[in-house]
Amino acid sequence: MTLRKFAGLGALLSLVMPGLALAADEVAAPVLNSGDTAWMMTSTALVLFMTIPGLALFYGGMVRSKNILSVMMQCFAITGLISVLWVIYGYSIAFDTTGMEQGVINFNSFFGSLNKAFLAGITPASLTGPAALFPEAVFVTFQMTFAIITPALIVGAFAERMKFSAMLIFMGVWFTLVYAPIAHMVWSGNGGLLWDWGVLDFAGGTVVHINAGVAGLIACLVLGKRKGFPTTPMAPHNLGYTLMGAAMLWVGWFGFNAGSAAAANGTAGMAMLVTQIATAAAALGWMFAEWMTHGKPSALGIASGVVAGLVAITPAAGTVGPMGALVIGLAAGVVCFFCATTLKRKLGYDDSLDAFGVHGIGGILGAILTGVFAAPSLGGFGTVTDIAAQVWIQCKGVGFTVIYTAIVTFIILKVLDAVMGLRITEEEEAVGIDLALHNERGYNL
Repeated sequence: MTLRKFAGLGALLSLVMPGLALAADEVAAPVLNSGDTAWMMTSTALVLFMTIPGLALFYGGMVRSKNILSVMMQCFAITGLISVLWVIYGYSIAFDTTGMEQGVINFNSFFGSLNKAFLAGITPASLTGPAALFPEAVFVTFQMTFAIITPALIVGAFAERMKFSAMLIFMGVWFTLVYAPIAHMVWSGNGGLLWDWGVLDFAGGTVVHINAGVAGLIACLVLGKRKGFPTTPMAPHNLGYTLMGAAMLWVGWFGFNAGSAAAANGTAGMAMLVTQIATAAAALGWMFAEWMTHGKPSALGIASGVVAGLVAITPAAGTVGPMGALVIGLAAGVVCFFCATTLKRKLGYDDSLDAFGVHGIGGILGAILTGVFAAPSLGGFGTVTDIAAQVWIQCKGVGFTVIYTAIVTFIILKVLDAVMGLRITEEEEAVGIDLALHNERGYNL
């Protein structure tokens, strides 16, 4: 009788188990999270808003009136160029993980393969995400906006003197050999060089700001100073545009930092809070430093302080707490002020719109201080238990990025200069790039 019961139970299980297995498969199947999807789509739009029109206005207001369209044109052209290159091969170089293995250094530790070139295999059903899932198409577009703004930031360093044709080729090559590989090394995951080192870069301190700032410094050194610099007055022609652009950058940066959580969760919420805190502190830090140094606070100063704070909190946004953000912001405002004014005057380089002084210095400062304030003992939310060790890791990441970017950028620029020339003529510079290269004027009276 007992054997018959077991036999009957076995028969019953044989009938039920396929159904249970099917149910388990249905539960395990990836399911799109509509809340995270909505947040990531919103963040993507906010980050694109940072370049056009935010950065275009921010930079456009700071140049002379005869060059406003050239700067805006460069921002728009870069947006189109990088979008296309990102689809063809940029996304694959930056985020394809083929051949990567944690702790193993090989070619794919530096460059992703081309398995996802032309976005091969990405369909409306393709999902991605660290926890809850959203369409990979959204992630592609979100990261595309980061790839767009990074080379656009470099424009501020050589504004008013580079040929438009040379600028386009430089940006395409620089994106291929510098931006995409650095993004891969930092963000692609296990097997990426800087990822395996343990470098903390939540939203782009190294990938975006140090990268762009150092490239900008090299560019302005290779091209040389603007005609008349520093004896001829070259005051911003419309600080109203610059303030509006800074405001757009401030708002858009919430997508930049909070969106980098890749989910609508507590990390995104904290990233939003610390971004606001650091930015406000940096704006005040720059303003008061300028007030005490020069006797008066300026609109350009507070706008620059805003951007300095946004830059410095970027690598730390996912791991630091409110008080850490306050310190990072204040430090960025004061340090970037002195680097963009006193240091630049002493060294004599013509970084037209302070791309290096704000983005390069702010990115370096923020990356290093991330190693300090990500520690839970100082109110952070990271996993840092040994602050000194993490600061050393951050310094290694900064050093590698500075050296790699500087060398490759220098080589690209020197080759282009030899092949086609980088700089406009003295006559074109005197007339203004708007009229000389685009046959247009920003203002027709």
